[in-house]
Amino acid sequence: MPISSPYKPLLSLALAGVLAAVLSVSIGSTAMGVDDILRVIAGSGTELQKTLILELRLPRTLSAFATGGLLAVAGALMQVLLRNPLADPYVLGLSGGAAVGALLAMLAGTAGFLVSGSAFAGAMLATLLVFGLAHGSGSWTPSRLLLTGVVVAAGWGAIITLILSMTPASRLPGMLYWLMGDLSHAATPWPGLVILLVVCLVVFPLGRALNVLARGSLQAAALGVSVRPLEWSIYLMASLLTATAVTMAGSVGFVGLVVPHMLRLVLGNDQRLILPACALAGGTLLVLADTLARVVIAPEQLPVGVITALIGVPTFLYLLYRSR
Repeated sequence: MPISSPYKPLLSLALAGVLAAVLSVSIGSTAMGVDDILRVIAGSGTELQKTLILELRLPRTLSAFATGGLLAVAGALMQVLLRNPLADPYVLGLSGGAAVGALLAMLAGTAGFLVSGSAFAGAMLATLLVFGLAHGSGSWTPSRLLLTGVVVAAGWGAIITLILSMTPASRLPGMLYWLMGDLSHAATPWPGLVILLVVCLVVFPLGRALNVLARGSLQAAALGVSVRPLEWSIYLMASLLTATAVTMAGSVGFVGLVVPHMLRLVLGNDQRLILPACALAGGTLLVLADTLARVVIAPEQLPVGVITALIGVPTFLYLLYRSR
């Protein structure tokens, strides 16, 4: 049975994601062919191949895909919530709260799960803080939420600067790499992949309501959409996605801004298509960016956030020029 035309882009993006993952797993200090990867997946292959693929490269590749997908879907949801195509997952200060939590844990000498847990707790604290301040004693509007997020983000930035100024020189490199986005210490990809899948399944039935909400809350209410519960749901889901992504890889910029904007120019503005496309395209983009970060100055590695910025800035400027 032929695949209907609206879903052909999703199939193409899924195929691109698989090819990017194979490329990422293949490239490294020891090259791996596709036949080597298939042998390891089948349970054969040498111990060195199994260690490189199953314990090092594949978890990092899946973590990159999960992080990119989380950020892209969060960016798309934020742009619907704020009715602003230039909104991104970090616009409400979530990354700042996560960064403060992670840096405090690093300053205390902890590592691994405690750093990730502190980053997630910081992001959730930032979510509650922004929502509480924006809501106040009455209701909140997208503009009020945005302005509150910008101010809170500036406050987090000041705290981050204070922490870095108090940090011993021996611990600064790890902190700076985390702030720029780094996948080398991503523990496991499965929580991020599960959250990404669950959120996509939850928001897909809401696609029609999101399409109407993107045109304005008054029009959505006139067409029978429960605007306030829907906006709360979008905000909480976008916050959860962003907090999970920042916990996994630090602050990786431009993915949540560029990917939804680019896909809307190509696929239109139907959220039922844009949201799953964002998950696939964002994941593919970050897998390719992380592959570049590993090989550009090998054996040294660049923070993946540097690569996404180098790709994202000119790409976004070009998209703005095209959409004039």
